[in-house]
Amino acid sequence: MASLSTLTPTSTSLSFFSSSIFISNPSTTLTHSKFKFCTNSNSNSHSTSLSVSCKLATLPLLSFSGDKIGDFSLDLKTAPPDTSRAVVHRAIVHDLQNKRRGTASTLTRGEVRGGGRKPYGQKKTGRARQGSTRTPLRPGGGVIFGPKPRDWSIKINKKEKKLAISTAVASAAVNTVVVEEFAGEFEEKPKTKDFIAAMKRWGLEPNEKVTFLMTEVSEKVLMASRNIRSLKILTPRTLNLFDILNADKIVLTPAAVDYLNNRYGDSYQDDDDYVDGEEEEVVDGEEGPDTEESADVVN
Repeated sequence: MASLSTLTPTSTSLSFFSSSIFISNPSTTLTHSKFKFCTNSNSNSHSTSLSVSCKLATLPLLSFSGDKIGDFSLDLKTAPPDTSRAVVHRAIVHDLQNKRRGTASTLTRGEVRGGGRKPYGQKKTGRARQGSTRTPLRPGGGVIFGPKPRDWSIKINKKEKKLAISTAVASAAVNTVVVEEFAGEFEEKPKTKDFIAAMKRWGLEPNEKVTFLMTEVSEKVLMASRNIRSLKILTPRTLNLFDILNADKIVLTPAAVDYLNNRYGDSYQDDDDYVDGEEEEVVDGEEGPDTEESADVVN
């Protein structure tokens, strides 16, 4: 992934996972608009505030045979270098914590069944005194300070979550390619070996963690790719920050690039959320996948 160090020499790159998408590549052509500074002319001291920037990346457009047939521009809003790590980190913690069900529960000594009778006499046994068989000191007893059902969810602003996703996608431009629509190539024979051969023509390896972002996914494409364990196919509805950060390579379609530019670009003004032309309700500012399509939840 293109590191945010390309914006300023002093900033550090994002590194939340061991994925290679956070390794900077100085040969990639990345430009960004100038930061806007607000100064107070009425006072002697200059108070400056850094606004959100917009980073432009040029992505190669590949045909189904793997030949370069053009270029695409990815122009997304990005957080300033000094706050980008905090924004992305807060968003990924929000996603992971909100996946926790919080249903882990243990029984205290008062909730364990039995233990009403004193196991043996108080004195003249030579053993430690015991008042119940359900004491935490005995097998089968209660648990001291064990987990109880709780709500792990936290809240995040909708605009902050959007900014984290756009920053991560823009920073992944180094290892991102655009391929032409290929759904028609698998209509007759949706075979996994044909899909792997197409990935190799695009410079992708089957053992790499590859994330596809497509506006529409046909049933044949899903059948051809579902046996590739390291591959994930996302749609605008299931786009989430974890799969972006955890990917080694990102593959976009032309329609997906247009969606990203319109949804996370500098020209986006409307605060309402739309998915595929329909209004979508966002709960707690979350734009990640639905509960059924997300990763396995943990307690």
